Amino acid sequence: MIRQLLRIGVRFVGTVFASSILIFLALRVVPGDPAEIALGVNATPELLAKKRAELGTDRPLLTQYVDWVSGLFTGDFGKSLTSSQDISPLIADRLQVSLILVTTALIIAVAIAVPLGMWAALRARKIDGVLITAASQVGIAIPSFLAAILLVTVFSVQLGWLPANGWMPPGWNFGAFVSRLILPVLALAAVQAAIITRYVRNAVLDILNDDFLRTARAKGQTRWQALVKDGLRNAALPVITVTGVQLAGLVVGAVVIERVFAIPGLGAFLLDSVTNRDLPAVQSAVLVLVVFTLAINTIVDLCYTIIDPRVRRVRA
Repeated sequence: MIRQLLRIGVRFVGTVFASSILIFLALRVVPGDPAEIALGVNATPELLAKKRAELGTDRPLLTQYVDWVSGLFTGDFGKSLTSSQDISPLIADRLQVSLILVTTALIIAVAIAVPLGMWAALRARKIDGVLITAASQVGIAIPSFLAAILLVTVFSVQLGWLPANGWMPPGWNFGAFVSRLILPVLALAAVQAAIITRYVRNAVLDILNDDFLRTARAKGQTRWQALVKDGLRNAALPVITVTGVQLAGLVVGAVVIERVFAIPGLGAFLLDSVTNRDLPAVQSAVLVLVVFTLAINTIVDLCYTIIDPRVRRVRA
């Protein structure tokens, strides 16, 4: 078990290292001189040379990469070309906002999807089960940004119950924070709940006729009791997989939602940095997103190893 965990950890570190190299090289291929972006096209050659020396872009690529990576270990992501601010606190603040948005949306989506998916599987041939399946299909087909626009139209424009956009830190005014969080979270959670519901339904359907459930029923348990006590663990693996994939996709998909609701998250920060051609900010923000995605995949892998003893035996 310990050897398997160490193998997963080494693979995670190696993948992060390879990703950092690819991100660094890919952004160096992008046309444009960071010094010209920072000073403008009318800057004199002397000022450009001084700025390149300040940014370190006049040094060999290997030296630039080592300086960047060594700075990451100490929490120094460099300085923004557009604002000359330290990138580290900017990313930390924006990442906190995105994590609040994404984590809340996923918790709500799972809380809705798991019981609905189980019910749709147990009532697969009944009208309510068919309606849940049909509703999940419709939810999958609706993009998050369209759901966001519909929610704003109904609850902000027509009913006036909730603000249409903006963000309030929870430490400033918790009531205002919650009111501004509801619509973007619902826009993200609705689509994710539909996707996860389909996977939960299919996973439960696959095990309903297995021997261990029939044995549990023969001992006097109801279908719900047998499914909750004995079936969920066997149906959990595909659900964990799709939940991890959806969480990783939520971070990327939240970019559009952050734009629609004017939320200062990491996705909005990345888009602004790309627009301003702020190379150090783009480089660091992309790496943070990649590390977050890889961390999710690693956690899913760990859950596989812990939940299913068959996976442990195969990997051993």
